[in-house]
Amino acid sequence: MEFLIKAAQLILSLSILVVLHELGHFLPARWFKIRVEKFYLFFDPWFSLFKKKVGDTEYGVGWLPLGGYVKISGMVDESMDKEQMAQPAQPWEFRSKPAWQRLIVMIGGVTVNLLLGMLIYIMVLFVWGREYLPLENATYGIHPSKTLVAAGVQEGDRIISIDGVAPKTTAEAGKAIMIDAARMLVVERSGAQVTITLPEDLNQQALAAGEKEIMAVRLPFYIDSILPGGAAAKTSLAKGDRVLSVNGKTTLFFEDFRKAMQDEKGKAVAIAVLRGSDTLSVNAQVDAEGKVGLGPMTYKKLAERGEGFATVKEEYGFFASIPAGINYGLETLGGYVRSLKLLFTKSGAEQIGGFGAIGNMFPASWDWNAFWNMTAFLSIILAFMNILPIPALDGGHVLFLLYEMVAGKPAPQRVMEVAQMVGMILLFGLILFANGNDIFKGITGRF
Repeated sequence: MEFLIKAAQLILSLSILVVLHELGHFLPARWFKIRVEKFYLFFDPWFSLFKKKVGDTEYGVGWLPLGGYVKISGMVDESMDKEQMAQPAQPWEFRSKPAWQRLIVMIGGVTVNLLLGMLIYIMVLFVWGREYLPLENATYGIHPSKTLVAAGVQEGDRIISIDGVAPKTTAEAGKAIMIDAARMLVVERSGAQVTITLPEDLNQQALAAGEKEIMAVRLPFYIDSILPGGAAAKTSLAKGDRVLSVNGKTTLFFEDFRKAMQDEKGKAVAIAVLRGSDTLSVNAQVDAEGKVGLGPMTYKKLAERGEGFATVKEEYGFFASIPAGINYGLETLGGYVRSLKLLFTKSGAEQIGGFGAIGNMFPASWDWNAFWNMTAFLSIILAFMNILPIPALDGGHVLFLLYEMVAGKPAPQRVMEVAQMVGMILLFGLILFANGNDIFKGITGRF
């Protein structure tokens, strides 16, 4: 069920982004009286799931969910329609229009995706606001990853500053270290401040270790949810129980429990819990994924128990949400661009993921707030990736158009055809590599 929920969110999100991206090309093309022969969600090699012709345009849904496309008359694109391009140019064709009009058509998709990402962030802030746990309210400090532990960070350390700046959340702290290469870490440990100089290649070490995050909030594990059908549902475990240990190994915090479950995949375990003043031991079978179907309490419920963890909620009126959403979108774009430098290493390349990795970023239960946040993030990434000056991407077409506008003549058609073919081979190679990484991680359990 978890897989199906994530898959449904991924398909819906990509469908929205692809349709609106292609509309960004379609609408200006029609405004400039350029004929659009096809408008497709997903690709349709050999056959389509649905198609209907309205006017000059065939609208359809393909069977290969790798994106979508519009086929514009008189344009060298992924269709590689050389027969059409060998004919004399017609007034309704792309190649017959002024360069400035063609440029607007080509940047339309990227523009829509960039504006869409910011619009979604604006509406998310307006509807839900932004709630987060300040680091100072993380009562029990953090769980550092193995890489951070090797660098000198300890369980329960409370982060004070990184390179002299006090981060608001663990996410900000992780971003400062992994993306911005901040290396001077000050933590509070046993009431005293300790300064730790992190190794310069810590981000590479973390990537090589396959760490999705380098720190997490340390949550005391009070059971809040018991998954129906899970192993825990067949036991006497109850909401409100405080988990103490697994097979005698102390697991007072949820991350400790999660790691213990990963070590006991497919085995029977004894889970000790505190219920009131009584200590109970319950036997449960861990499944092949290292789960028994237990979830921890939220920050709100922990706060109600007097454990701390008071969150801060920033709420925005409609007009206040506009600049806040735009700034959030620009910060997202900037962070993504800065993170790309990590990909140009062996460890970074191994982390490139395809549809499986993207789908895994959606929550396991349907949450519209999380869904729209993720969709906004993907929209901004799609905008940036498409504007890169790579043949077969929008940015490649833009590059040729800029050459034409400067040189006063278009690039030779043969050059554009070869560039398009090379670009397509590179893109499909990247898609195969990324999704191959997903398959490998799925087989080895590194997802």
